[in-house]
This record gives sequence, C-alpha cells and structure tokens, in this order.
Amino acid sequence: MSEPNLSFLNRLVLAFSAFWQILTNTEFAVRMTGPQLSAPEPTATPAPSKPVLQETLPDSALQLLGLLQQEGRFVDFLQEDVSQFSDAEIGGAARVVHEGCRKAVHEHFKFEPVREEAEGARLTLAEGFDAASVRLTGNVVGSPPFTGTLKHHGWRVAEINLPKLTQGHEVRIVAPAEVEL
Repeated sequence: MSEPNLSFLNRLVLAFSAFWQILTNTEFAVRMTGPQLSAPEPTATPAPSKPVLQETLPDSALQLLGLLQQEGRFVDFLQEDVSQFSDAEIGGAARVVHEGCRKAVHEHFKFEPVREEAEGARLTLAEGFDAASVRLTGNVVGSPPFTGTLKHHGWRVAEINLPKLTQGHEVRIVAPAEVEL
C-alpha cells in the first residue's frame, strides 16, 4: 500500500492540530494512546463500567496558545488561507512560525523521552507494560510479552513553567487587536 505524500507544511499543520486536540479533548487523547491492553478477563465478565471523565479547565491551553501566538504568530498562521501562496512562500512562513513556537515551548516546557532506547532498537514489552506511554502499531495480536522495533521514543513533559496570570486576565484573548496611531 502506498503512503500519501504529505508536504512538510501539511504535516506541520496536522501535528499542531493533533497537539491541540490531545491537550483539549480527553476523548481524542485516549484514542491516540492506541489499544488499551489489560490482563485477560475473568470467566465471569462484569458489566462494563462507564469511564469517569474529568473536566479540564481551558486556561492553561489558552495561555499556551497565547504564548505561541506571541512568539510565533501561530494563530495568524493557522487562520491564513495558504492555498494562494507557493510552497516556497509557505515554507518560509513555516520556518518563522516554527522558530517562534519552538522558542515559546522550550521556554515553558522541559521534555524527556518516554523510552530511553535508541530509535530502531529491538525491545520486549512485558505483561503489565504501561499502555498509556507505549502505543503498539503494526500486527498487534495476542497478549504480552510483545517484541518489536522502537519507531519513536515518545515525549513526556518533565516540567511545566507557565507564567503566572494576574487576577482578571482574560485568557481567551490570545492576541489583542492592534491599533496603530
């Protein structure tokens, strides 16, 4: 099966879209963790319980969106209809947006790999492995242990250092209107 040919810009927009969906949509984030593996079910199957959903406050996500806008003009970039521009023009704009957004993210978040092994390494996942931190892909059949190749080491946020907000700050304003006098 041939893979679709996605441009860098298309992949960038898709990555940012997935990033925001994971931050703001718990159901989407759970779906992105892949198959949820558990121990074999006992012979008497209890009635399925409905998962408990936790409400999240949008303030931190909105604050991060504001920081990405401030440093990288992220919202401006996503709101722009880029169909009228050439790939070279879009690539140039993406470079500027990437640089600013990267600066904002690295200033406020410290990342570490989920897995320490080098990408491409063979590894075995024992029964009881953390299915929230490892997504199985490919031909997933049977039960653990699973042996496979590490395609991406994953990322976890080790530290968050968002600026404190003043009381009454309107986080829904991610970029104030600008009026030149």
